[in-house]
Amino acid sequence: MRKGFDGLCGLVRQHFKVPVLSGDLFVFINRRRDKMKLLYWDKDGFVLFYKRLEKGTFELPAMGAKQVCELDRATLLLMIEGVEIKNIKRRKRWRRSA
Repeated sequence: MRKGFDGLCGLVRQHFKVPVLSGDLFVFINRRRDKMKLLYWDKDGFVLFYKRLEKGTFELPAMGAKQVCELDRATLLLMIEGVEIKNIKRRKRWRRSA
């Protein structure tokens, strides 16, 4: 978790093959899962949020062998707040097909 703006942008470009200026929010969590960084392009500059837990860990969504997954806003907020994601039951909602 030593990387700053430029280091995290480099990770996104090299490993994730995603344009860092897309407006997406990129989430980085350390191995101990007690630190989280959020990188976001805000039209005229990067924003970096950092959260360190004093106790406990962040729950990761089910990803399988992948290192990259897409989260919706609600899941990210639940992760940040420490809510157990796997026990949440969601109601059906309309989704636009990709």
